[in-house]
Amino acid sequence: MDWLCGPELQFWITNETFHADQPDLPECFQLSVLSWLPCIFLWAASPFYLFYLKKNNKGYIMMSILNRVKTVFGLLLWIVCWTDLFYAFHQIRQGHGQVPIYFITPLVLGMTMLLATFLIQYERLHGVQSSGVLFIFWFLSVVCAIVPFRSKILKASNQSEVPDKLRFITFYFYFGLLVFELILCCFNEKPPLYCDVVTDPNPCPETTAGFLSTVTFWWFTSLAIKGYKMPLEAKDLWSLNQRDSSKVMVPRLLKEWDKEQAKARSEAIQSSQATYAKPPPSTTNHTAGGPTENSPEEVEVLLSNQKAAPHQPSFLHALIKAFGPYFLIGSAFKLLQDVITFVNPQLLRMLISFTKQEKAPYWWGYALAILMFLTALLQTLILHRHFQYCFITGMNVRTALIGAIYRKALVITNAAKRSSTVGEIVNLMSVDAQRFMDLTTFLNMLWSAPLQIMLALYFLWQNLGPSVLAGVAVMVMLIPLNAFIAMKTRAYQVEQMQYKDERIKLMNEILNGIKVLKLYAWENSFKDRVLAIRQKELNVLRKTAYLGALSTMAWTSAPFLVALTSFAVFVTVDEKNILDAEKAFVSLSLFNILRFPLNMLPQVISGLVQASVSLKRIQSFLSHDELDPNSVDRKNSSTEFSVSVVNGKFTWGKEDPPVLHNMNVMVPQGSLLAVVGHVGCGKSSLISALLGDMEKLEGEVSVRGSVAYVPQQAWIQNATLRNNILFGKSYDERKYHRVLDACALTPDLEVLPGGDMTEIGEKGINLSGGQRQRVSLARALYSDADVYLLDDPLSAVDAHVAKHIFDNLIGPEGALKGKTRILVTHGISFLPQVDNIVVMVEGGVSEMGSYQELLKQNGAFAEFLRNYALDDTVEEDEAIEDLLEDEEFFPDDVLSNHHTDMVDNEPVINEARKSFMRQISVMSSEGENFRCRSVKRHGCSQRKHSVSQEKMKPPEVQKLIQAETAETGRVKSKVYLEYAKAVGPLLSVIIILLYGCQSAASIGANIWLSQWTNDASGNGTQVDVPMRVGVYAALGITQGVLVMISSFTLAIGNIGAAKKLHFNLLANKLHTPQSFFDTTPIGRIINRFSKDIYVIDEALPSTVLMFLGTFFVSLSTLIVIISSTPIFAVAIVPLAIIYVFVQRFYVATSRQLKRLESVSRSPIYSHFSETITGSSVIRAYSRDTAFVLMSDVKVDENQKSYYPGIVSNRWLGVRIEFIGNCIVLFAALFAVTGKESLNPGLVGLSVSYALQVTMSLNWMVRMTSDLENNIVAVERVKEYSETKTEAPWEVEDKKPPPEWPMTGNVQFQNYSVRYREGLDLVLRNITLNVKGGEKIGIVGRTGAGKSSMTLCLFRLLEAAAGEITIDDVKIAEIGLHDLRSKLTIIPQEPVLFSGTLRMNLDPFEKYSDEDVWKALEHSHLHRFVSNQSAKLELECSEGGENLSVGQRQLVCLARALLRKTRILVLDEATAAIDLETDDLIQSTIRTQFDDCTVFTIAHRLNTIMDYTRVLVLDKGRVAEFDTPTNLISRRGIFYGMAKDAGLAQ
Repeated sequence: MDWLCGPELQFWITNETFHADQPDLPECFQLSVLSWLPCIFLWAASPFYLFYLKKNNKGYIMMSILNRVKTVFGLLLWIVCWTDLFYAFHQIRQGHGQVPIYFITPLVLGMTMLLATFLIQYERLHGVQSSGVLFIFWFLSVVCAIVPFRSKILKASNQSEVPDKLRFITFYFYFGLLVFELILCCFNEKPPLYCDVVTDPNPCPETTAGFLSTVTFWWFTSLAIKGYKMPLEAKDLWSLNQRDSSKVMVPRLLKEWDKEQAKARSEAIQSSQATYAKPPPSTTNHTAGGPTENSPEEVEVLLSNQKAAPHQPSFLHALIKAFGPYFLIGSAFKLLQDVITFVNPQLLRMLISFTKQEKAPYWWGYALAILMFLTALLQTLILHRHFQYCFITGMNVRTALIGAIYRKALVITNAAKRSSTVGEIVNLMSVDAQRFMDLTTFLNMLWSAPLQIMLALYFLWQNLGPSVLAGVAVMVMLIPLNAFIAMKTRAYQVEQMQYKDERIKLMNEILNGIKVLKLYAWENSFKDRVLAIRQKELNVLRKTAYLGALSTMAWTSAPFLVALTSFAVFVTVDEKNILDAEKAFVSLSLFNILRFPLNMLPQVISGLVQASVSLKRIQSFLSHDELDPNSVDRKNSSTEFSVSVVNGKFTWGKEDPPVLHNMNVMVPQGSLLAVVGHVGCGKSSLISALLGDMEKLEGEVSVRGSVAYVPQQAWIQNATLRNNILFGKSYDERKYHRVLDACALTPDLEVLPGGDMTEIGEKGINLSGGQRQRVSLARALYSDADVYLLDDPLSAVDAHVAKHIFDNLIGPEGALKGKTRILVTHGISFLPQVDNIVVMVEGGVSEMGSYQELLKQNGAFAEFLRNYALDDTVEEDEAIEDLLEDEEFFPDDVLSNHHTDMVDNEPVINEARKSFMRQISVMSSEGENFRCRSVKRHGCSQRKHSVSQEKMKPPEVQKLIQAETAETGRVKSKVYLEYAKAVGPLLSVIIILLYGCQSAASIGANIWLSQWTNDASGNGTQVDVPMRVGVYAALGITQGVLVMISSFTLAIGNIGAAKKLHFNLLANKLHTPQSFFDTTPIGRIINRFSKDIYVIDEALPSTVLMFLGTFFVSLSTLIVIISSTPIFAVAIVPLAIIYVFVQRFYVATSRQLKRLESVSRSPIYSHFSETITGSSVIRAYSRDTAFVLMSDVKVDENQKSYYPGIVSNRWLGVRIEFIGNCIVLFAALFAVTGKESLNPGLVGLSVSYALQVTMSLNWMVRMTSDLENNIVAVERVKEYSETKTEAPWEVEDKKPPPEWPMTGNVQFQNYSVRYREGLDLVLRNITLNVKGGEKIGIVGRTGAGKSSMTLCLFRLLEAAAGEITIDDVKIAEIGLHDLRSKLTIIPQEPVLFSGTLRMNLDPFEKYSDEDVWKALEHSHLHRFVSNQSAKLELECSEGGENLSVGQRQLVCLARALLRKTRILVLDEATAAIDLETDDLIQSTIRTQFDDCTVFTIAHRLNTIMDYTRVLVLDKGRVAEFDTPTNLISRRGIFYGMAKDAGLAQ
C-alpha cells in the first residue's frame, strides 16, 4: 500500500489498534478503505437500481422543498470533496509533494456524490417516495466517517495546533452534510401525481412508507394502536394494494395456465397423429353390444385416453411462471439471512476466549457485545423481509386459485359437474388453496435447510474435529424416523379428509332436510350416523396425535442427542481432548441452529406432499371439459327462424348414451312454441340443448339474439327481491312495475315484510314455490331478451295464477308477444292458443304442428289430449311438472309396444295409457339423471310468509338472514376454562406439571455441562469423565421421555375435548327449532361443523403444544441468565414491560383481523355454491362476467383483512426480536463487566441461552395470539351449542299411552301462532273440532296460513296462544318425538337422503322387510324396486337425484304407509308430479288411510270435493268451514275458487 499512501502514512499498525486501551485507525486506512466502502456500494448497486426504476415507473413527483434541499446538499458535498481535490493540486503547485491517496479519494467521493444527487432526481421522476439504496449509502458514509471524526479530534487535542487546517475544516463540513442528508433521507416525499393513493379513500400506508418504516414495518403501527383502542371493524381496513387484487392476479395465472394447456394439446395432437391413422381393432366395439361403427372422434378420444398420461398440462408450471419471480426475491433475502446466522456463534467463541484472557482491554468485550447485537438485529430485519415476500406470494396464489376455480366452475360440462359434489368443489377453494398458501411460506426451507446444515457442520468440524461425525450419524439416523412419521401422518390425513368430507356431506344433507327430519322425528338415527363417522375420524386423529408425540420427542431430543454423542466421543477418543467452555457452548449454539432446519425439512416435505395432492385435485378440476361455447350458434341471421335445431343429437356426458336424437325443430321469429310429452321424454333436455348445456354429438343448433331462461326449479339468489328480478340490469321503474303486474307479484309484495327490498334467504327459502317461480319469470321478462326458454314455469303456481300469467305474459296477447317463446308445459288448456306444438316421445320429436293440424292427424297427440280431456277437464292447468325426469332414457322396446297399442286398440286405450304411464315411472329411474340444479333446493322450500304483515314496516328491519357476528374484544378467560374443562381439569394440571419437569431436566443438563467445562479451566485436565458423561446423558434422556409423555397426555386431552365439543354442537343443532334454520344460512352452520371443528381437531392441539413448549423455554432462559448474572434482573423489568405492551397491541389487533378475515371468508364460499347451482341460469343470461366480478370483489374483501394480518406478524416479529436481541446484548455486557467474578462456563451458558431466546419469545407471542385466534373456534362452537333448543323430545312423566292416538280427534282452541318472536301472527284465534276419521281439505290463497296449520300440529311452530288437543292429550305437554312419531305427513317437497332406499323408508329399522315391501306395493313402487338389482339396498344419491321426482313423491308415500298412524297430513305437491302419480297417491290415501283423520292442503280443488269438510283460511283466520256442497251453495270464498277451477257454475 506504500504507493498509495507513501512511506509516512502506514496502512495498519497493530499496537495502535488492537492492543491499545484507546484504539485508533491509521490515516491511510481511514482515507482508503473507510472512504471507499460506501462509494463501492453505491456504484455497485446503482445499475440494478436504475434498471428496476425504469421497469417500475410510478409517475413523477412534484419538486418539493425537501427534494430541493437534498439536491443542494448533494451538490455541496460534491463541492466540498472537490475542494479537497483542488487543494491537493494547489499543494503540488506550491511544491509540496502529495501522495496519490489525496487525489484518488476526493475524486472518487466527488463522483459518488454527483451520482447520489442524480439518483435523488431520477427517483423523483420515477415516483419513489423514499429510497432504500440512498439511505444505506448515507448511513454507511456516516458510520465510516465517525472514525476519522474521532481520530481527528484526538490528534488535534494531542497537538498544539491543527495541521492541514483546510482538510480539517472541509472534513467537518463533509461530515455535517452527510448527517443532514441521512436525516433528510428518513423523510418521505409526497406521493406521485395521479396515483391510486391520491384517489383511494383509505390507502394502505405501505405504498407511501419510507425506507426505515418499511424495513421495521413501522407503517403498521397506526393500525395496531387503533386496534388496541377499540376493536377493528371492516371500515378501518386499508384498501388492498393493486398488485395483490384479483384483477391483477387471476389473469396472470390463467394466462400461464392457458399456455400450458395449449402446449399440452399440441403435444397430444402430435403424438396421437401416428396412432390415429389406423384405429386398433380392439377399440371398434367398445360400447358393449352397441353400434359397431365408431365416429372418428370416439376413436380419437379412446386413443388419447390410452396415452393421456404424458400430455397433462402442468398446473405447477403455470404457478411457477406466474409467481416464481417475486418469490425469488424473498429467497435471496433468505440466503443472506442464513449466512448471517453463523456470525453469532463465532462472536460467542471470541467472547468466551475474551473472558479467559486476563489482560485483554475491556473495549473488546463491549465491541463483541455490540457486534452480537447488531448482527442479530440485521438478521431480524432480513428474515422478516423474506417472510413478507413469501407470505404475499402465498396470498396471491390463493387469490389466483380461487379466481381460477370460480371461473372454471361456471363453464364445466354437466358430466364434469357430476363427478364432484358442490361440497368437494368448495373444498378445493377452501382447503386446497389454503394448503398452497401455507406451503409457500416455508418453501424456501427446501434449499435453505440443507445449506444451514452444511454450514453448521463445517463450523462444528473446526470446533470439535472428526467427533462431529458421531453427532451427524445420530442426525442421519433420525431422518428416516422423521420421514416415516411424516409419511404415516400423511396417510392418516388423507384418511381423515375422507371421513371429514363424508361427515360434512351428511351434515349438509341433514341441514338441508332438517325440516323433514323433524317432521318424521328421525333426528336420532341421523345423529348416530354422524357420530359413527366422527368416531372413525377421531380414531385416525388419535393415531396422528401419537405419531405427533413421537416426532415432538425426536424434535426436542435431537440436538441434545447429537451434542451428547459428539461430546462423549470427543472426550473419550483422546486423552488430550479437553472439553472447555469455548468448545462446548459454541458447539451447543451451532447445534441449536441445526435444530430448526432439521425439524423443518420433514415438515416442509410433508407439506409439499399435501400440496401435491391438492395440486392434483385442482389440476384435474381445472382440466375438466368445458362446455363448448360454439355448440349453439348465436350469430346466425340468415334464416327467418330465430331458433332452429337440425338433426340434433345430444347427451349429458360424452360417455352416456344420447338423450335426444334426430331433433329437428324450427321456431319462426316471434312465435310461441309449446313442447309437450309424457314425463321423461326429454322436454327439459331440449331446453338445455338450446342453452348449450348439453354435449352436442351432431347437428346444428342456432339461437338468434339474447336468451332468457326460466328453469323448472327456480334459482333464487341470496339478495333482495328487486335485485333478483333486475339481475344486473338497470332499474327502470315503469318497466319494473309492468313486469311485477304481468307476473302477478304485486299482491305478494304487499305481504312481504320489506316489499321488494325484502332480502331473500339462500335458495329463496322465504318465498313459496309459486313465488319463486314467478320471480324467476319476472327476471326473464325484465331482461328483455329476444328468445325466451320457459321450462314448465306454470306448474308451481295455482290455477288462477297460471291463467293470469299465461294471458298477461306468455300467451298471444301477453307482454312477450312478438318475442320467440318456447314453453314446456303440461297445461292442456293453453295449447289451443299457441302457434305450434312439438310432441316429444323418448327423446325425439314425434309430431310438430299447430293445435288443429295435430288434432286432424289423429296421432299420439290427439290421443294424449283425448285422455287428458276425459279425466281432467278440471285440472288441466294445475299443471304437472316433470322436474328431472327428462334426463331419463329408457330401453326402446318398453315404450314402443305400448305406443302402438295406444293407436290401434281404441277400447283398451285408457288401460294402456295407465299402464304406459306406470311403466314410464317405473322405468324412468333406471337411467341415471344427472342434473345438479335441484339438489340443494328441495329441503328448503319452507313456504314461509310472514303473511299477516299488512302494515309495511320500515324496510331496514327486515333482514331475514342476520349478519354473522364476529365477537369483539378479548377472548373471555371463560372460553379457556371451557376448553380446559373439556380436556379435563385434572389432566390439564398434569400436563402443565409435566412441561415444568421437562424444562427443569433440560436446564439441569446444561448447568451440568457448564460445571463439566469448568473442570478444564481449573487444572487443564479431565476429571472423572464417565461420571460427567453419564449424568449429562441421564438428564437429557429424562427430558426426552418427559417430552413424549407430556405430548401424549396433551394429545389425549385434546381429542377428548374435540369429541365432547362436536357432540354438544351436533346434539344442540338437532334440538334447535326450525325458525333458527330459516334465519341462518346453511353455509354458516356447516362452517361451524367443518372449519371450526377442524380447528379444534387439528390446529388447536398443535398451538397448545407449541405455546406450552415456547413458554417454558423462555422461562428457563430467564432463570439461567439471572442465576449466572443476577444484575440482569434489572434489565428484565423494562424489557418485560415493552414485551407485554407489544404483545397486547399485537394480540388485540391480530385477533380482530383474524375474526374479520373468517367472517369475510364465508361469503366467498356461499356465493360460490350458489353460483354452481345456478350456473345454467347465469350462463343463459350471459351474466358470467358479472358473477366473476362479484366473486373477485368478495375475495379481495377477504384478502383486505388477511393482508394486515400477515403484516401484523412481521411487525410483531421485528419488535419482539429486538427485545430478544437486547437480552443478548445485556447478557453479553454483564458477562463483560462481571468478567472477574464469572467463570467461562457460566458466560457460555448464559449467552448461548440468550441467543436462542429470541426465537421462543417471538413464537410465544405468536402462539398466545394463535391460541386466542384458535380458541375462537371453541367460542363459536360453544355459541352454536347453546342456542335455544326446542321442547324436549321425550317428557318422561307425560308420555302418552303407546297406542295413542286411538280415534284421531283433533281440536284447536283459540289457537294463534307466529313464525318467530317479533313477527305478526300467522294464524289468529283458530277454533275448530275434527272428529276421528274425518277428511279435511284446507284451502286458501297463497300465504293464508295453510302450511302453518300443519306445522302447528307437529309443533314446528309453538303456539303463541291457545292449544291443540289430540284425543284428549294436549300436544304442548308431551315430548316432541312422542308427538311427531304418532303423526304422519307427506310433505310437499319429497326429500330423500343419500343412503339405501331401506334407510330412507325406515331409518330405525323398526319394520320387517315384509312390511317394507308391502308399503312399496301400496305406493306402486314395488315393480320399480324389484327390477333393481340391489332391491331395498338401492343406493339413493344426494337428494335422491337418481329417482325421478314422481318416484320420490311415491317414496314419501311409502314412508307414510309404513308408519300408518291415525292422523295423516298431506301437504299436496302442487308440482313435480304428473296427474297419473297424483291419482295414485290420492287413491292410495282413500283406500289405505280410510279410517284415519286426513288433513289435505289442497291446491287442486277437485281432490277434496269428496272430503267430509273443507276449511277455508283467509289471512290466518277461519273464513269458512263446512262440507264442500254447503260451501258452494253459500257462494263465499270457496265458491269463487271452485268457479275459477271450473268446478262450479
